[in-house]
Parts: sequence; structure tokens; C-alpha cells
Amino acid sequence: MKNSDILIVDDEIGIRNLLSEILQDEGYTVATAENVETARRLRQETRPAMVLLDIWLPDSDGITLLKEWAREGLLDMPVIMMSGHASIDTAVEATKIGALDFLEKPIALQKLLTAVKNAFKYSKMQETVAIPTDKFGKSKIVAELTERLKKAAEQPVNTVIMFTGEPGSPFLQTAEYFRNSQRPWIAPNAEQWLKPTQDWFRAAKNGVLYLGNLAEYSLEVQSAIYKTICQRDPTNNARILAACSRSLGDLVTHPNFDHRLGEMMSGFVIYIPPLREHTEDLDPIINQIVLRLVESKQTNLVKFTSTAIGLLRQYNWPGNFDQLRQVVKNLALIADNNIVDAHHVTYILEQYRTRFLAEKEADENEFDYNKPLRDLRQDIEKRYFEYHIFKHNSNMSKVAKEVDLERTHLYRKLKQLGIRFPRRRASSKDMEDDDE
Repeated sequence: MKNSDILIVDDEIGIRNLLSEILQDEGYTVATAENVETARRLRQETRPAMVLLDIWLPDSDGITLLKEWAREGLLDMPVIMMSGHASIDTAVEATKIGALDFLEKPIALQKLLTAVKNAFKYSKMQETVAIPTDKFGKSKIVAELTERLKKAAEQPVNTVIMFTGEPGSPFLQTAEYFRNSQRPWIAPNAEQWLKPTQDWFRAAKNGVLYLGNLAEYSLEVQSAIYKTICQRDPTNNARILAACSRSLGDLVTHPNFDHRLGEMMSGFVIYIPPLREHTEDLDPIINQIVLRLVESKQTNLVKFTSTAIGLLRQYNWPGNFDQLRQVVKNLALIADNNIVDAHHVTYILEQYRTRFLAEKEADENEFDYNKPLRDLRQDIEKRYFEYHIFKHNSNMSKVAKEVDLERTHLYRKLKQLGIRFPRRRASSKDMEDDDE
């Protein structure tokens, strides 16, 4: 089903038809729903730019639906509430939840058109900044990331912004915080950078030039980017953004990096936390992923049970957001009756775990044997502990037992090696493991 400009949710067929005719005469595309169940489905299928939502509906009510969309991260379009019997308190409550406006029935034609026009203006304003909280959740960690982005946006336009994080981090989605629908957004790929040109800066004038993940580029591409930046017109006013899935130290010391570019790009650094550190945000993140999959017609709309979400929260996510997107897509494809349950999650995650362990065992040539023995030993130890942490899904009782270290010694060793891992609450099963 194609996207619609407006979704009208009202149980009275006469009102639905009247509003629909008026708005279609004004040039809008319209979808209509007579109850909450249909509204949920059309919200996913038609991706409306705004919603006119009646408060009194036969199978539930508009306030409950509004709360549901807000809770699940689906309130990404303006909603105008409608009612002929609502109190002022109800209108205030709807506004606090996230409704943009409130129309009292019977609705005057001019009031309707003005409210709709204002809703589209509001929606356009919201497009100028892609707030990552909408995509990554509302945890304390994400709130801190948002504050860091706000500070970065306040820096002079010639301040380079660098995003760092583990492989699979949502670099592009975070960079889009700086995207403005009224200004250019230019993001050349690695192949395009092989032919250095000032065209990218000219195209990005007064906008953003996003370089992508430097860790994925060859030395040749990195050098081309460095030379192009050095030759740019200083009055161009294009904000330069880049990402790197390696440490900042690697940017200036690793043999596969152009250290000149690394130094140039370290003006304002923003660290993106790995997914395993805020798995409480999985609900809204998964909802966003499912919406994108449905919108691009890659999968059907699916619902995750609470037990499925619980299992996903226990997982370590070594591939971060990139892995989560792939897992959600696979789960949507194997769902029964569009429901993803615990057994689906167990099956898919086991495939990833088996593949990861096989890759670790086969990867014998990754270490740099030209390093001093002390440094090489540290690399091998880090890989060893990462292997066992992943193998036991971060159950540190089992890890400690298998590597033959006391828990306190194990934690100290992991800290020395710079290995991050999620702190799990001890379960009764963990206690049993300790007692064996």
C-alpha cells in the first residue's frame, strides 16, 4: 500500500467520509480507519505524514493508542486529536503525551485546514534535525550521547566532527543528527574518493560532507581524502563529519591509516556506546527497524513477544546495530503468523554464535608477528578472552571456570586488556555454576 499524507481515525463513517473528501479536494492523499486495530495496521502500511485521531473509538480509545505509539517509538508524525465530548483535562493529557493539536467537533472547515497545514509545517521543521533519541532509545546512555551531539552542533562550522565506536555502530544514523532538509548532504563512497575533487565541497557548501567510516578505506583513499580537504576553499562552510570503527590511537599510529588524516579528523570526538551497554532500548530500536523493513517491502509487519525481547536483551551484540538489523530481518522472515517468539530468537542467535566461533577458529593470520612479543601476547590474550565471553554469552561464571581464573582475577585481567562486557545480574543458574 502506498504512503498517505493523512490517516483519519474515527468510528463514525459520515465524519470519516466528510473529512476525507475535504482533504482530498485540498490535494492530500488520505487513508481511513474505523477503529484502533485498523489504525495500528494502516500506521505501519501507509506511513502517514500526520494523523487525525478521534478520542472515542469502539475497541479502545485515542489516548490509549497515542500512549502506545509514544511508548513504542512510533510517534514520529504529528497527531491531531478530535472529540465532541472531551474535557479540557483530556486535551491537556493528549498534548503531554505528544499530540500536536486538539480539534473539537463539529470541526469548522477553516479550523481543520489550518490545523492540518500547521501539522505539516511542524513535521517539516522536525525533519531539519534527526534526533538520535528517536532511533536509539531513551536510556541515560542515549541521553548523554544526545547532549554530546548538541554540544558538537554548537561548535564553529569548521570544527571537524569524528564519531568513534566499535564495528557495526550506527555511524551514519548518528551523523544524520546534523542533517538539514534545507541544506546539502553529500556522502561520497570510497570509490568516488579515488578521484580527488573539490566538487564534493562545492556540492556541500553550507551543508554537510560526510566521509563515512575511515577504517573501511584503503591508505590510498585516505590520502586522497586528506589532500582534498587540505585544498578546500576555507570560505566553503561545509561541515565535515567522519567515523572510525577503530581506536583513536590507531588513527595516528596504525600502519593501515594515514596519520595525517587521523590528526586532522580528531577535532571533536563523539563516542557511540555499543548496543550491549543499553539493551533496555531494544524495544524502540527494533520497532524502528521493523518499520523500515516494512516500508521497503522487505518483510511483513511483525510483533515481538516479551520473551523474545528478553532473550535479545541478554545477547552480547558483538556486531552492534548492524548485526541487530540483520537479526531482526531474519526473525521477521521466519516469524509464524507475523509473531516473533523466543524459539525464533534462539534459533537465529545460535546461527550467529556458531558462525562467529568458526570464524575465530579459522582466523590464524590476523596477528602481526612483527610486533614485540609483549604486544603480540596482549593481542592473543584479548582474542582468547573475547572468544570465551562470546561463547558463553557473557556468563562470567562459566568464562571464569573455563579459563581457570577466579572471578576477581578475571575482571582485573579484562580491565587490563581493555575488554568491555555487559555486567549481568547473577541468576540462580549462575549461582549453581559457582557452586559446582
